[in-house]
Amino acid sequence: MATAVPYQSEMDGAVRHLVTNYNPSGNRIGWLMMASILVEAWDLYSIAFVLVFIRDQYHPDPLLLGLAAAGTQGGALIGALVGGWLSDKIGRRIMFLATMILFIILAVAQAFATSVWLLVIIRVFLGVPLGSDISNGYTYIMESMPKGEREVMGNRWQFMFAVGEVLTLAVIAVFIVANLEHALIWRVTLGLGAVPAAIILLMRHDLPETAVWLIRNGRFREAKQVAMQLYSDPLQMLPDRDIEIAKPSASAFLSDLRRDPIRWRATLYGYIACFCQGSEFSTFAFYLPVLFLMVGVASVLGTDLVTMALYIVAAISGWIGPQITPRIGQRGIAIAGFGIVLVSLLVAAWALHTNNVYILPFAAAAMLWGHYWDASNCMTIPTVVAKPEYRGTASGFAYMFVKLPSFLSIFLFPSLFAAVGQATATLLVAIFPLIGLLSAIFILPEIYGYEHD
Repeated sequence: MATAVPYQSEMDGAVRHLVTNYNPSGNRIGWLMMASILVEAWDLYSIAFVLVFIRDQYHPDPLLLGLAAAGTQGGALIGALVGGWLSDKIGRRIMFLATMILFIILAVAQAFATSVWLLVIIRVFLGVPLGSDISNGYTYIMESMPKGEREVMGNRWQFMFAVGEVLTLAVIAVFIVANLEHALIWRVTLGLGAVPAAIILLMRHDLPETAVWLIRNGRFREAKQVAMQLYSDPLQMLPDRDIEIAKPSASAFLSDLRRDPIRWRATLYGYIACFCQGSEFSTFAFYLPVLFLMVGVASVLGTDLVTMALYIVAAISGWIGPQITPRIGQRGIAIAGFGIVLVSLLVAAWALHTNNVYILPFAAAAMLWGHYWDASNCMTIPTVVAKPEYRGTASGFAYMFVKLPSFLSIFLFPSLFAAVGQATATLLVAIFPLIGLLSAIFILPEIYGYEHD
């Protein structure tokens, strides 16, 4: 039988008071957390745009080339699991400081890799802080903003991904126009990821621990100080002394989910959506630059510019999606997104099969528009419905379902291309948005504005 926690009602009241009433400082914190996604977008997906240069320099086989691209995704899988759990155990602040420092060091290191195998090893280690930072950032957003606002901010992560991808493509285009050697372009591009990471570290180094985490860990005096610092609120419902509270466990998180059918169904949908959107993007969309070259759509520079135009479309979609979520709900944006992706991939497969390759960029644009909607809330939903004491673990578990298919897809998709051809491979990818669409219709309850008991 569970031991009663002293001041449980006061703790619940303080947490509810915080997430219901405050936004100005929370909005700033939310954007600071979103900014770190620029770092992940730069590193996870910049390699997709320079993969052809690495291939031309080292001539790796398709599996090794796929592993170089997917290495960070594999590391992020580990980082999501461990980082989310540690965020609940030791705190949000120490985790985001550690992850940014590690990323700066490893981002620079990959620029000096002397072989594809060394690049793979560095990128696997690099993925660990990236996966940890995303799961930790979502806990900050959900604990620093009121309901309604936090869902919109959480859904903006895809907008930040698109901005990061556009910036990466713009830099690469400048390098190509400047006639830099291709071997230098990929090294500088990968190493430049350390620059935004350093800026974000400077901007976030004085950010306090979240008051919600401090409350749930019995550190009431620090929680009062943070609430005064951010909101000028003394949290008078809490006592002026600390208490001992047992640390949450992953097993307790999983068993707690099943007690609330809404929380369970929302979380289950989140896991399915994370897997499906990660699979659809990391196959077709991730390899668009390579695919365009393979089917003769454009030159290297032309492919870079076409891809940049596509991600500008994606950025617009990534901004509009969260803005309309309060009107159509999390369920509505998910159904619309997966539906658009499904139709777009079927059109793309037809274009490849019939050799109408110039339709491909338009199908890709529609696919990215839909993807940046269906992917927008797959991390928000499991994190927002989780109890505060399990929120880091919940976010980490959800991100694991993004990174696992991303790693497998990026690693294996070049071989699938070679084995069955571009058209058949694209048609197979359409299975994922179909599963996501059915899950949004039949599993996902509407949880916009959700607050746990």
